[in-house]
Amino acid sequence: MRWPHRTRSRESSEPGVRAVVRVDRRTKNLTKRLRPGEIAVIDHEDLDRVSAEALVACRAGAVINAGVSTSGRYPNMGPQILLNAGIPLIDDAGADLFDFVTEGELLRLTGGTLYRGEDAVGQGTVLDAEGIAAAMEKAREGLSDQLRAFAANTMEYLEKEHSLLLDGVGIPELETDLEGRHALIVVRGHHYREDLATLRPYIREYRPVMIGVDGGADALLEAGYTPQLIVGDMDSVSDRALTCGAELVVHAYRDGDAPGLERVQSLGLDAVLFPATGTSEDVAMLLADDSGAALIVAVGSHATLDEFLDKGRAGMASTFLTRLRVGGKLVDAKGVSRLYRSRISNWQLFFLLLACLVCMTIAFTASPSGRAIMTTMSDQWGDFTYWLSGKV
Repeated sequence: MRWPHRTRSRESSEPGVRAVVRVDRRTKNLTKRLRPGEIAVIDHEDLDRVSAEALVACRAGAVINAGVSTSGRYPNMGPQILLNAGIPLIDDAGADLFDFVTEGELLRLTGGTLYRGEDAVGQGTVLDAEGIAAAMEKAREGLSDQLRAFAANTMEYLEKEHSLLLDGVGIPELETDLEGRHALIVVRGHHYREDLATLRPYIREYRPVMIGVDGGADALLEAGYTPQLIVGDMDSVSDRALTCGAELVVHAYRDGDAPGLERVQSLGLDAVLFPATGTSEDVAMLLADDSGAALIVAVGSHATLDEFLDKGRAGMASTFLTRLRVGGKLVDAKGVSRLYRSRISNWQLFFLLLACLVCMTIAFTASPSGRAIMTTMSDQWGDFTYWLSGKV
């Protein structure tokens, strides 16, 4: 811990960044109230890609991490994303930082030190390109240990949930009709905004059932769509999304405890309860599969090794097994955007319009009435140009 409580700063030579400070141990909660230029104080070991992209989208003035942004567990991309966006990242400032900094106060950041007036209230290490590269190299060396741990966790999850995964035991029935339809499952994960944008032609043509996983419901609303089904523990979804008319499925712990149910009921809404050990993303996929969806398109979901490790290996073994269970009907949004093409392309529309114009021209020139109309239009155009030249 490094806390120089009465260290004097050199105001004239190192003015630093003066901004309002937002403080929260959970990065996803902090980004909901973070404004452009403000300093984000977080406690996020192994800063992941999604959290870093959210901080960049908020245009944070700087980020101070009480934890270690790269612990060496795996090569996480969060610090590099902040660096590429030009956002200073102060690392390993210590957990006591939250005892010295108050939400909403105006502080000054100079180098790796945070000041209140002339008094230093916190200090960490400024991460630069060289430091991030060294940390990433060290993290790659320990990746094999994480793979072994991930495999062990996968077997443990399979032992606990084999009846759910193999036989669908415990999956509730839905009012939303998915039989034979496409289902679009939206998670606020990697590049979910870009994926939704590329899928607009597909959505317009096939009209899939819209399923939002927690904050994914808000992502659908932001993109101009209305979710028909919302699945999750309801901790990161807005009241606006919950009250949009979608059917609600509250993801509960295996013992039936569902902290999110109280929030839903406080809004006067009904919900279906789904106790399961895995993530809400897994629950949404299992629901769509068990309800007879012909195709499941996943937006922002976790599909690669980096994404599994970014989310945390203890929680992602279930997603790996769920994907195996759903099988070939599950398609990643990026794959759809590459494979799918609208049945009517822009070039086809252009040539159709051109053919119509050619036919109309031939019809006018080949018939007496058409030639008479063209002569009249030509005379009127001549009168108009003559009148216009007189005005000029």
